[in-house]
Amino acid sequence: MIYQGFASVYDELMSHAPYDEWTDWIEASLPQKGRVLDLACGTGEISIRLAEKGWEVTGIDISEEMLSYAQQKAAGKQPILFLQQDMRELEGYDGQFDAVVICCDSLNYLKNKNDVIKTFKSVFRVLKPDGILLFDVHSPYKMAEIFPDSTYADQDEEISCIWQSFAGGEELSVVHDMSFFVWNGEAYDRFDETHEQRTFHINEYEQMLEDTGFKLEKVTADFSNLPPSSQSERLFFSAQKLKTIV
Repeated sequence: MIYQGFASVYDELMSHAPYDEWTDWIEASLPQKGRVLDLACGTGEISIRLAEKGWEVTGIDISEEMLSYAQQKAAGKQPILFLQQDMRELEGYDGQFDAVVICCDSLNYLKNKNDVIKTFKSVFRVLKPDGILLFDVHSPYKMAEIFPDSTYADQDEEISCIWQSFAGGEELSVVHDMSFFVWNGEAYDRFDETHEQRTFHINEYEQMLEDTGFKLEKVTADFSNLPPSSQSERLFFSAQKLKTIV
């Protein structure tokens, strides 16, 4: 299970993540407020922001530890239901959501098309007719040219991190090896994790969406309204559920 040790330091390491930009993109992409499922919600940063803006939010993640932090942050502030489920096998909410969002390149943790298709089918089931699916992924350019053989390091008095990325065994895949050193008051505790991610070309995502009952409405890049270029790093997809049953 990923994010076991990472969950305890995730918020501090991601303190500069553009959560407000993700939230703005979601609001700009949806016609009206309603019931939204934040899939792979992590520690709840986007879930909480959406709830503050008037959405009825459910957050689902596979990591029990990440959800624990999400619940602590939302307690007494926003009425968000957080649940532990696998995005490929959503249960209990057929036809209940106006929109499903999968942010922060969470879909890239699915390492083959079969798992992506399973997720799209799960999302199709929980969406209302004409419901909207929004997700972002790393671009092929980022996976092939930026991540491989890159190293990120950060250090302060409480937490140090070394993050190395390598090309994976599959096309457009990477392996992230991470080591964290967390000060416990007397010494540093070390946590090691390995994360694997994979992306696909835009036309492949479009085909998977069509195969599972969605119509691709729009693809933009890097938190803008512009179409992707050859060097875009993050791709943003908007798709609508068709009324055909999958």
